[in-house]
Amino acid sequence: MIGLIGYNAKTDEYVNMLEAGIIDPTKVTRVALENAASVSGMLLTTECVITEVESTEPAMPMGGGMPGMM
Repeated sequence: MIGLIGYNAKTDEYVNMLEAGIIDPTKVTRVALENAASVSGMLLTTECVITEVESTEPAMPMGGGMPGMM
């Protein structure tokens, strides 16, 4: 029961979401699926995709301080 309680902004109260008829309150699943389909469709129709090549060299060390500044 604890996982079913949520805030209903329309009535300004906390309710059992299933009893109130709110199955997917923010439609996160649908929006995520639509965005994933959009991105995959764009990748399929694009002739070129730019990515970074993984570097095996170590990163550059931090630069030293500038003497005489203080």
